Amino acid sequence: MIKHLPFFKILAIAQVALLARRHLRGLSKADRRRLTELARRGTKLTPAERTELRGLVAKFEPRAFAVGAANHVSPLPLPRWLVAKLR
Repeated sequence: MIKHLPFFKILAIAQVALLARRHLRGLSKADRRRLTELARRGTKLTPAERTELRGLVAKFEPRAFAVGAANHVSPLPLPRWLVAKLR
């Protein structure tokens, strides 16, 4: 399947994967392990586990990740004010 993707899409996927790795490094090893456990359970979480998952995802900085990923994939650069807020 990957043979049929244009090279630039493959490059974009690789860049987003590296960006995700950088954000995941911001979590401790225990946090990453717990995030994995909770995410795998999906919708079967208790209310307390859902709260815990929200806290772990907040540490991941999802807004910064989304803007960074969009900036890598977008054919046009994102506005400076949007990217500058994340630094």
